[in-house]
Amino acid sequence: MSEIGTGLQNATGIRNGVARAGYAFVEASDMRNALLRFGTLADWPQFAGSWNDLEVDTYMADGGRYRRRRFGVWSAERQGPIVRGPHQPHYQTVDYNPLNGGIERWFKPITEEIGGGASMRTILEYCRALFGRLAPETPRWHIEAHQFRIEARPDIQGKPTPEGMHRDGVDYVLVLLIARRNIRSGTTTVHDLDKRTLGSFTLTDPLDAALVDDARCYHGVTPVEPENPKQPAYRDVLVVTFRKKA
Repeated sequence: MSEIGTGLQNATGIRNGVARAGYAFVEASDMRNALLRFGTLADWPQFAGSWNDLEVDTYMADGGRYRRRRFGVWSAERQGPIVRGPHQPHYQTVDYNPLNGGIERWFKPITEEIGGGASMRTILEYCRALFGRLAPETPRWHIEAHQFRIEARPDIQGKPTPEGMHRDGVDYVLVLLIARRNIRSGTTTVHDLDKRTLGSFTLTDPLDAALVDDARCYHGVTPVEPENPKQPAYRDVLVVTFRKKA
């Protein structure tokens, strides 16, 4: 299947890929170059290491305890500072999340150190610039960021998207790989609104990224399993969503 975005060399190419296909897969080297136009990743070791301090998601309606996470919200206008908001619950309707939607889910906040650090600021600035170019009429954005760790064990698959193929109920989504240890599978698939497959790819290297126009595409990720059952196995990603505000 196709990998829209492979080999994109610049921000214009990434933007055109999302505009054309509704999504883009961006390899780590291209993503790093794109991000560094908007700041630094000077605290990346601490940023990536913070995934070791996530708490178990106890809201899983399937009873699973394979997902750990933290959560934070920000707001942004076209220009000016991107401002972190007070902590709040994460909410999705059952139309978008039939498994876990319909309730307020309170997760531990992303720490102030990580949420205000260089890597997070750079990622959010990049997203504002990209999504602002894709939707230039938008005066302001509601932003949510999710730290996810999906764990796999010999007797339990880790499900990055336990709700299956879905949309998030926002406007744009960034999925950024932070780390991948001792797992196989975890293939991302992207589908049009008729649920026909548009493409598939696997995030394998830190900073590999998927960018999705949520109004135009469904997406999902296949379960992960440990390669060596005697060693820890997990998939760490940062998911950032942008939703238009009037």
